[in-house]
Amino acid sequence: MADERGEARRAVEAIVMVAEEPVAPGLMAQLIEIPAAQVAAICEELAAEYRAEGRGFELVRAAGGYRYRSHPDAESYVKRFVVSGQSARLSSAALETLAIVAYKQPLSRAQVSAIRGVNAEGAMRTLEHRGLVYEAGRDPGPGSARLFATTPAFLERLGLDSLRDLPPLVDFVPGPEVIEALETSLMADNRPTPAGDGEATG
Repeated sequence: MADERGEARRAVEAIVMVAEEPVAPGLMAQLIEIPAAQVAAICEELAAEYRAEGRGFELVRAAGGYRYRSHPDAESYVKRFVVSGQSARLSSAALETLAIVAYKQPLSRAQVSAIRGVNAEGAMRTLEHRGLVYEAGRDPGPGSARLFATTPAFLERLGLDSLRDLPPLVDFVPGPEVIEALETSLMADNRPTPAGDGEATG
C-alpha cells in the first residue's frame, strides 16, 4: 500500500511538472487510476511538504487544477532570469479593460468601450494576444457581435481557482459615510455666497 501511494505521489509530481497548464484532479485521477479525492489529498500533502522544506517553488491550485510556480520569495531572482520582453507589463488601459471583462463577462468590444468611455479595440487586441481573453460566443442580437470572456490563463496569472474567487466589487467602492462626506463637501463648495459676505468695493 505504501509503495502504491509513493508511486501515485511520484506520478502526480511528474504530470504537474510537464504540464503547460494547471492539471485538474479528475484528469490525474483517470491517468493514475485512483480516486480524484486521493489526488487532491496528495497534492495538498506535497504542497505542505514543499512549504515545510522551504523550497524555491510551490504547488498551488489555480484555474481548477494544480500547477508548480516559483516561490514569491524568489521573485527577484526569477525576474533576472526571465528574458526581457516576455514579462512586459500590461498598460493601465489594458488592465482596466481586463477588469471590466473579468467582472462583466461575457461582453462585446462595444460594451467594453461604452463602459470605459473610450475605444477599447487596441486594449482588447492586446489581451487576446496575451491569451487573457477569448471569444466565448456571439451576441444573439442584431450584428451578432463577438462576446469575450477571460481565459484559464487569466485565473492562473492571478492565482485564482475560479471567477468566484475574484474580490467583490464592493471592496473597491467607497463606503456610504465617504460618499456622504463628499456630497456635503461638494454642496458647500457650490453654495452661493450670501450678499454682504464678499469684500466691500469702493
